[in-house]
Amino acid sequence: MKICSRCVLPETYPGINFDGEGVCNFCRMSKDRERLRKSMEKYRAKFEKLLAERRRRGGYDAIMAYSGGKDSTHTMAVLKKEYDLSILAMTLDNGFISPKSLDNIRKVVEGLGVDHVLYKPRLDVLSRIFLRCADEDIYTRKGLERASSICTSCMGVVKFVALRMAVEGNIPFIFYGWSPGQAPVEASIFRNNPDMIRGMQEQFTGPMRAIVGDVIDNYFLTEEHFAMPDRFPTNVSPLAFLEYDEEEILRDIASLGWEKPDDTDPNSTNCLLNALGIEVHRERFGFHPYAFELAGLVRNGYLDRAEAIRRIEEESNRGVVSMVRDRLEKAVRPC
Repeated sequence: MKICSRCVLPETYPGINFDGEGVCNFCRMSKDRERLRKSMEKYRAKFEKLLAERRRRGGYDAIMAYSGGKDSTHTMAVLKKEYDLSILAMTLDNGFISPKSLDNIRKVVEGLGVDHVLYKPRLDVLSRIFLRCADEDIYTRKGLERASSICTSCMGVVKFVALRMAVEGNIPFIFYGWSPGQAPVEASIFRNNPDMIRGMQEQFTGPMRAIVGDVIDNYFLTEEHFAMPDRFPTNVSPLAFLEYDEEEILRDIASLGWEKPDDTDPNSTNCLLNALGIEVHRERFGFHPYAFELAGLVRNGYLDRAEAIRRIEEESNRGVVSMVRDRLEKAVRPC
């Protein structure tokens, strides 16, 4: 399969084309390093200005959507150590967090002195959604260019549970640990707008309600939330405008007791479910769901191209994929 000679996007990626040197159109349109650096400085200044204006005196400054993976761990450590924010970490337990990651979560929140909520939706509800995602598309093709259908469902619940908590607690920020390949700098700071959020929510709740019914509404905003527009927080993805170096990040978070799980795929440091999502996505669409993220990291000098290719080409752990499928099917079986 042909892949871009500069990044790692394959010929099967939607909308791709190559020039005579084998460079894809996404690389040709990307910013050079100097322009990227200036954008990062601009958005970091914007972030610090927002903090000065909106951080609270008493109460939480922010909710951290904390997966326990390396990037969200590093993000939370920076926010706590460098900005001294009052953070409520929120972890969504989808039933497939690596045991090592659960241990990492405990050690990190205790080490940083951060309050933590482990939010566990019903496994039978999530399992019905994940199994349907494994069998058919429930979202638009455009929405699946950067993540598998399974991950898209899981992250949809994460985002809206965090948003509910922020609105209810009048918490001004939600932080995400997206890598620079997942969240470009221009999208790193976003003030939630009720009208826009309503439309985004319907893109998730429509397909999910068709699978599990009205129980899905427990994880999304109600009319009571939409009636409080002044409480809608700002989403921030700090790694888009902070320095990003994977090796340095791993060294830094190791000081908090964080250890890399040995049972997850190369593109996740917390979730076993990811392996099934990747396998299904590759079979259905012909490209790896992390291709866009990895290409962005390579393009901007954050990741070695050979390492990105290795992560894309590595086969899923059959034992983990089988275990995940078995557990999903068992969760939806009548007692």
